[in-house]
Amino acid sequence: MSVPRPVEAAEKQRAEEILAVFDTAFGELLTADPAAFRVKFRKMAASAFAFYRGTACLFYRDLSQEGAGSGEPGSDEPFLDERTGRVWIHGDLHAENFGTYMDANGRLIFNVNDFDEAYIGPFTWDLKRFAASLALIGYTKALSDPQITELVEIYAGAYRERIHALATGAKNDEVPPFTLDTAEGPLLTALRSARSLTRFSLLDSMTEIREYERRFAAGGGSIELDAATRYKILAAFDGYLETLPESSLTRPDSYRVKDVVGRRGIGIGSAGLPSYNILLEGNSDALENDVVIYLKQAQTPAVSRHLTDGAVRDYFQHEGHRTVISQRALQAHADPWLGWTELDGAGQLVAEVSPYAVDLDWSDLDDPEEIAAVVADLGRATATMHSAADDESGHSLVPFSTERAIDAAIAADEDGFGALLVDFAHTYGARARADHQIFVDLFRNGRLAQGVFRK
Repeated sequence: MSVPRPVEAAEKQRAEEILAVFDTAFGELLTADPAAFRVKFRKMAASAFAFYRGTACLFYRDLSQEGAGSGEPGSDEPFLDERTGRVWIHGDLHAENFGTYMDANGRLIFNVNDFDEAYIGPFTWDLKRFAASLALIGYTKALSDPQITELVEIYAGAYRERIHALATGAKNDEVPPFTLDTAEGPLLTALRSARSLTRFSLLDSMTEIREYERRFAAGGGSIELDAATRYKILAAFDGYLETLPESSLTRPDSYRVKDVVGRRGIGIGSAGLPSYNILLEGNSDALENDVVIYLKQAQTPAVSRHLTDGAVRDYFQHEGHRTVISQRALQAHADPWLGWTELDGAGQLVAEVSPYAVDLDWSDLDDPEEIAAVVADLGRATATMHSAADDESGHSLVPFSTERAIDAAIAADEDGFGALLVDFAHTYGARARADHQIFVDLFRNGRLAQGVFRK
């Protein structure tokens, strides 16, 4: 009988760890909708970065297991204390979670997006997740390790510079958001692309006009609802209206429901989560001003499974409430349609299907200098996001100045800050590439199938 080599034994152990984490994070949803997860897993199998995007659950498990710092006394990470370990974080800050949105003031903004995983936790966890994603993207573009190191250092330096500026009282015009007037390079390209989009084009792709009224078109992933389900959705919609800020309720007829359809989430992050689209009147009687909003079951954020602060957990009514409060805290002038409700006892996120959403496109970003400029801007965007949600935002969960706390923590070890992120980027990037191969083998060999994580 042959004795397994140490490498084989380690890979087998890691495979079992991955299965256990997936069982906790995905087991219930996978059992309910195995077809959606087959799509999700095939997307994740495409590349190490796609795998990384879909496995925040594994990432935070590894951080907590390896003593990466919880922000509580005794943490082994020098930049975390009782304040910097307890700030509002994005929770899934990778290199593709940036893009455009139309804010409540009608301005197109380029910033961080997708707040489904947002929570209260250590600020360095966001930075580490981004740094590792940068290493993975750099690897796919055949950048050398020194080039990847330089990119992570640029990100860390830009983050540090912006946090310091905000902490020392920089005025808004000194740290403006990325808009059509201030953005450059690929960020400006994304904003211009968003500006060229129209609400009419979005509506035309999803709806049709029947008897002088707009309705959802059949096909394209739409699911017709029975009367009982439609009634429940409309009742949940009424609850949602109560969560909107008064500034959003300017024209009551805007919220007249024209149609409702079901949809099934099959993206990397939303597999198995039931969702619905609701067609509304919008801000005028003109058919081109109709609005589509989505109602989606919110998920448990991966980071929350590894943080034990009961005050944070008890603050939220449910995961839909958490997602919305988090986004409003982290994103200045958030979507005016953003709200929450409940459906069948589960928290729901409600927001507009925006016609102006364009994600940062990395596919044509190949020149190292251009990549470096983009990475610097993303570092600044991250710092601005972290500084937004604190004692001045009206949320009692973080009753102190986030930027001042982070600035002081980094000032205590300027050199160590960048070095921490560089080391993590290379170490975890390599782990994610190895994990991706293990995952592909598990999937190919039927151990992630039919709603059962097979032992």
